[in-house]
Amino acid sequence: MVYDKNLYDAVNAIVVKYEELNNQLSEIGDDFKKAAEINKLLKDIQPIVDKFKVYDFELKNIAAAEKILSTEKDEALIELAQMELDDKKSLIPVFEHELKILLLPKDENDKKNVIIEMRPAAGGDESTIFVANLFSAYKRYCDAMNWRIKILDLQESTVGYGFISFMVEGENVYAKLKFESGVHRVQRVPATETKGRVHTSTITVAVLPEIEDIELVINNSDLKIDTYRASGAGGQHINKTESAVRITHIPTGIFVACQEGKSQIENRETAMKMLRSKLWEIKQEEQQKNISNMRKGQVGTGERAEKIRTYNYPQNRVTDHRINLTLNKLDSIMLGNLGEIIDALISNDEALKMQESKF
Repeated sequence: MVYDKNLYDAVNAIVVKYEELNNQLSEIGDDFKKAAEINKLLKDIQPIVDKFKVYDFELKNIAAAEKILSTEKDEALIELAQMELDDKKSLIPVFEHELKILLLPKDENDKKNVIIEMRPAAGGDESTIFVANLFSAYKRYCDAMNWRIKILDLQESTVGYGFISFMVEGENVYAKLKFESGVHRVQRVPATETKGRVHTSTITVAVLPEIEDIELVINNSDLKIDTYRASGAGGQHINKTESAVRITHIPTGIFVACQEGKSQIENRETAMKMLRSKLWEIKQEEQQKNISNMRKGQVGTGERAEKIRTYNYPQNRVTDHRINLTLNKLDSIMLGNLGEIIDALISNDEALKMQESKF
């Protein structure tokens, strides 16, 4: 029987650990903190254990079929065993590939909510229009994923958005949306273009995981908090009370603002979440020499030559330049059908990690 013994032994050791953790959980008593830690570990390991059980079951079926072929004289049994063997053998590489993916190192932020910031870059009005267009596509995608969107800050221009910041809450949000960070380039004929010429403009997108206060301590003495009257759409409270909040982190000069909540308290809490995510980003950049997965590396300057993805309206085409993926269905993608691009980026990331894996 041909199978990956090193992989089998490695995963089997995880299954043994899983059983040990279950035993500990049954004997832990009233130590709720420890119980929570064990339950988290069990939840993380569970998909590996479930996949291994199916894999191990099929290996046993193959071994039983091979034994029949080597010892049995009954031709009918031999024929059935051969059919079983032919059927099951093709499953083993599939299970092994799936196990290898499950064993890849996980991004600790993958399960977190995200804060997304979108800004126009090169291209004037066309750039602000596309910020609104792409936000609409993201919103539809999030709705389809049953994720909740909360607008944090919005600066509207006469034709689009000069800036928008929003939170996305749901299951595995960062894992799906983190690859959206970068420069997005759009090519199309503006409504004001009389000669039918295609214009190129860009916007920047930054995707940051929501960082809880227990992960990053911020001293109150380092903060300058201002309140002001909110502006724009948002409800009856707009322009009547100083509900909008701007928080400046004095040591770094970073500031965040939130005006979409209905109270000053709500906006302050949200602004603190935004600030923690931004400070986390700086901390990561300081700790890592390679910052390509962080916003400064991904977003760049916003110049037209820098891009992760191009949206070509005349040709109804979207190209993700990182993985050389081209789809001739821009109209569908702008309606929120981003799954094919996002899944391809995740698969590419898994393939790159697989190349570095010991298996």
